[in-house]
Amino acid sequence: PTEDLRKVDILLKAKQDGKLQNRSLTIGASLIGIMDYQHSNTESKFGYLMRHPTANNQQTNDVSEAVIHSASFSMTGSINSWMSVYTEFLYNPEQSFGAGTTTTLSRNLVQLRKGYILLGDLNKFPMYFALGKMDGNFGLQGSVSPFTNSTMWHAFGTLAYGATIGFQKAGFNTSLMLIQGGSQFRAANVPVNRTAIPSKLNNFAFDANYTLGIGEKGNLKVGGSYQKGSTYCQGFPVFHFMPCEENNPAYTYYGQLDYSNFTLKAAFAKTTKVWPGTANPNPPLDIFEASKVSSLILGGKYRFNNEGPIKFALSGEFSNFVAGDDEAPWERQNQIILGITGQVAGSSKLFVELFRTTGYAPLNWISGGNFDDLGVTHSVAGANSNGIVLGGMIAI
Repeated sequence: PTEDLRKVDILLKAKQDGKLQNRSLTIGASLIGIMDYQHSNTESKFGYLMRHPTANNQQTNDVSEAVIHSASFSMTGSINSWMSVYTEFLYNPEQSFGAGTTTTLSRNLVQLRKGYILLGDLNKFPMYFALGKMDGNFGLQGSVSPFTNSTMWHAFGTLAYGATIGFQKAGFNTSLMLIQGGSQFRAANVPVNRTAIPSKLNNFAFDANYTLGIGEKGNLKVGGSYQKGSTYCQGFPVFHFMPCEENNPAYTYYGQLDYSNFTLKAAFAKTTKVWPGTANPNPPLDIFEASKVSSLILGGKYRFNNEGPIKFALSGEFSNFVAGDDEAPWERQNQIILGITGQVAGSSKLFVELFRTTGYAPLNWISGGNFDDLGVTHSVAGANSNGIVLGGMIAI
């Protein structure tokens, strides 16, 4: 869930390389289990985004757990050389948008997380078409960390209904995704008659990147994306999936270098307009103006030469989310991850991560509105938390 998030590209490559036979069904399953401990300098304010919402599930200054973070079951059908279908069912109580605690039934349901029809044979023609519920083609959303998603993904990683047409040839990769309007599952919202009702195909994202080979040991990918409607368009008070008055576009540019045992990556994304809801009209918070939203990621990984049964890697990553005016309680949230991974049998891994977050700025009610006093916000600029997570992702 942290690497190669454009799953359509992975399926296309597997078909191109002959790894999926015609008229075959491939079944996969994975489970992520974790143990973690966190300490915050501010009571019940934990900014680590692999575990939310914090107010309902994390109390006092110290929290710990041993849980199933998520589990998935997928089926990939290869009909012939140019027709495929993919479905992925996900159980994720720790990151579900359901109400209540992690043991509440509404947060313990299984959903069809992704599903799409894919048409295309890159060995015969450089274009393809995908239709369904899929990750958006906006930016470089993956992470070098073994478990933790980047703040960039939390801020701009799109999941939506839509249709994608793409071109891949000689290192060039371009794609246009027509995205269903209204408020989508993640990071996409274009109003439909000033509502969040998804009754028009009136949003889109366009991406273009180029991969340059560097000798026999590496390659460099550079690219950029534009999306007509990001999620940062709601007025005050901000609440998930509510309608907007007008859309707020976003752009990103990115690069990734893979050479020998090293991976280095960097990306930056930003909206073109301010997020209206980041201005609270009620005193004393009315002194802060509305702000554009941006995110930055810088990361690196080193894979050790290891011919044994476990292949080790070290990684480090910084990512952030900037959403407020200077010195606003919701100005920013930063994340630093240091990780070590032991990959087993190609598909599974054991990991340890150390993490630190600074700032507490959850999207829901980010600038206030959820208290009787509308001039109060639960965001805290000075909140920070440190923690450790140990776990395993077992996949077959």
